[in-house]
Amino acid sequence: MLSLGLTACLPNEKQDAKVVINKNPYPSTYQALPSESTLLTNATILTGTGERINNGDILLVNGKVTQVGNNLSVEQATVIDMKGKWITPGIIDVHSHLGVYPNPEVESHSDGNEMTSPNTSEVWAEHSVWPQDPAFQAARAGGITSLQILPGSANLFGGRGVTLRNVPSETMQGMKFSGAPYGLKMACGENPKRVYGSRKVLPSTRMGNVAGYRSAWLAATEYKRDWDKYDSDYSAGKNPDAPKRDLALDTLMGVLDGEILIHNHCYKAEEMAVMIDLGNEFNYHSGTFHHAIEGYKVADLLAANGNCAAMWPDWWGFKMEAYDMVEENVAIVDAVKNSCAVVHSDSATTIQRLNQEAAKVMYRANENGFALKEEDAIKWITANAAKSLGINDEVGSLEAGKNADVVVWNMNPFSVYAQAEQVFIDGAKVYDRFDDKYQAKSDFLLGQQLDNHVSKVVTQLEKKSATNPATHPAIKPANKK
Repeated sequence: MLSLGLTACLPNEKQDAKVVINKNPYPSTYQALPSESTLLTNATILTGTGERINNGDILLVNGKVTQVGNNLSVEQATVIDMKGKWITPGIIDVHSHLGVYPNPEVESHSDGNEMTSPNTSEVWAEHSVWPQDPAFQAARAGGITSLQILPGSANLFGGRGVTLRNVPSETMQGMKFSGAPYGLKMACGENPKRVYGSRKVLPSTRMGNVAGYRSAWLAATEYKRDWDKYDSDYSAGKNPDAPKRDLALDTLMGVLDGEILIHNHCYKAEEMAVMIDLGNEFNYHSGTFHHAIEGYKVADLLAANGNCAAMWPDWWGFKMEAYDMVEENVAIVDAVKNSCAVVHSDSATTIQRLNQEAAKVMYRANENGFALKEEDAIKWITANAAKSLGINDEVGSLEAGKNADVVVWNMNPFSVYAQAEQVFIDGAKVYDRFDDKYQAKSDFLLGQQLDNHVSKVVTQLEKKSATNPATHPAIKPANKK
């Protein structure tokens, strides 16, 4: 037996075909819409790099930003005078459930939380995305050019998130941001322990939460070791047996390999610190903390560890772990050197006004002694958001060579009266407030009387809620937030 075993490992044995994991089985088919060379002139430009350019110009060529500055002069470009307008990078929302909790919000469309096991790392949010969700168009009218769609927060491991370009498409693949890393949704605190504790299944406590994380990462570490050994042996000319595939562990191994980014639903300071230690224990980066209501308490720790923190300006108090908030939270996190403060929505409504969400933070912080300017605040919904998603080499700022994702505002975008007038993705206009040709409608809405349809749905939900408390809207969101 020993002889046979050694013979099976001889380098000169004929090898079977190598088993390779396809890491991109649902590839992006996104194609930029047609564009033309365009020079936008005389605008106030916030570049997303901390710079403000008055009476500035920006040149878009072949889907890229090629020049930003003053008094640009080029040939063979359409010149548009933007006097009185403001221009920013495309807005990016790092935390959205559009498409997986689409409108109208009905049970048959509720596909964002796979609440069947504390660890559902094998599920991918992209497989629940309904591209016809009318909310994509509404978000586009608010200047949203890219967004990450995440699973919900019921589980310790909720599954993979996907980053999309906010363009009209019949398929998810047609919106998928090519080359953007996947995200893995993890959840701290009350949600997983409540969902599974009520079923008498681990976790029912926060220590149960951490035990669940650690058990999963132990399994992932062994799984990765098996695949690394298989690859090494095969490269040495041996003919090893490939490890058995496991979809959940594929995702966790992707994190350990640095290919998938962690996105933690995590409100409390001490839990963020534990999640950082957890990453250190298993040698992966703990990524971005979403909701981060107590981020201000550990701002130094987050910056030192390279974590982004995605926060609301004024949404808290809806449960115990969301209680200890200050309205300067984003500004305090942002004030630390090497920080990465982000404003997110987690809402189909506020995603349409992320500029005003950032404005709330700026104005409230300045009332309390900060000296923030528009060129500082715009980073929270552009450059820092892009960094959180690992796409900052391509989008998030208006610099030569970056993708031409641009929003033209009718005025200072931090005014309550501000509206996005034109939105460009890869240099192509995808929204124009004054031109119907650039106001794409979801196929779902075509031929419908929307008001009548929504009214019927609301009436049905109200009747259902009145007879069944478990379906009341005030209860359902607890599994999402």
